[in-house]
Amino acid sequence: MAKETTIEKKQSIVFMGTPEFAVEILKSLHENEIEIKAVITAPDKPAGRGRKINQSAVKIYAEENNLNIMQPSNLKDEEFLSDLKELKADLFVVVAFRMLPEVVWTMPPKGTINLHASLLPNYRGAAPINWAIINGEIKTGVTTFFIEKDIDTGKIIDQESIDIGSDENVGSLYTRLMVLGSDVMLRTVNNIFNNKVNAIEQGTFTESAMNPAPKIFKQDCRVNFDRSVSDTHNFCRGLSPYPAAWVKLTDNDGESSKTMKLFRTKPTSIRVKDNKNILKGENGLLFPCLDFYLEVVEIQIEGKRRMHYKDFLAGNSIENLKIIEN
Repeated sequence: MAKETTIEKKQSIVFMGTPEFAVEILKSLHENEIEIKAVITAPDKPAGRGRKINQSAVKIYAEENNLNIMQPSNLKDEEFLSDLKELKADLFVVVAFRMLPEVVWTMPPKGTINLHASLLPNYRGAAPINWAIINGEIKTGVTTFFIEKDIDTGKIIDQESIDIGSDENVGSLYTRLMVLGSDVMLRTVNNIFNNKVNAIEQGTFTESAMNPAPKIFKQDCRVNFDRSVSDTHNFCRGLSPYPAAWVKLTDNDGESSKTMKLFRTKPTSIRVKDNKNILKGENGLLFPCLDFYLEVVEIQIEGKRRMHYKDFLAGNSIENLKIIEN
């Protein structure tokens, strides 16, 4: 009599995410035939002056690929929790989503995992990419870990590092980490499904050099030029293109002021002396720092488009233009 063949159940996930960063990871999992029972993302909401309904980047991808979409406004809603449980997914995968209640992250038998854009335990928090550049780091990476009660503290599953360029900004590093993250997350999911994971407590990592990565607000983005040109450059590129470093400027009379965002910058070896005015350099506007001038190539005046400094000079004078101190 022929031996009966046991057909193993294909393991599945529920994916949770909202912005573009999460889309690349979702795409990688979907294209590599990971079974996705549902995609959970933020509810649609009106945005802009016309109050046009805005859909998350994750929802747009999920719709284009006929994936089951759930958009709960309340993650503790009984109906949502019942529907989520009915999916019987083995694993929840979270990338750039909101904080989950314990009743959600403890639901799947294989746990709930997250991808964080830093080498945990360093740079726990909402803005790890920004803070790594602001602090002048030369290396960062991505980490997959099991979600636990405290944010970004769960057992580490996998990590991979990447070098940060000396003039790299958040925009380019974000893109590179997004691609790296898709590879690491795919590997993590497959290893979990194949029982090849040996998760490590974060306490076993060196925590002496840990830096936080708190959320960045507009007031945090004001440039303080009373520090070295190197630190000021790191600050500006760590906020470029979003949310953008800014400075308040005024003429000598002090009667009018304007806000200027600084996007592309470069340290110079031009020593700052007594004159604290902004100067016109060969390749940019020169802002005086504690030691040397910072060259600013791309700017945006409030109410105007982002522009090259030459376009700004075509219609504006920088004579007697000074920085309003913090």
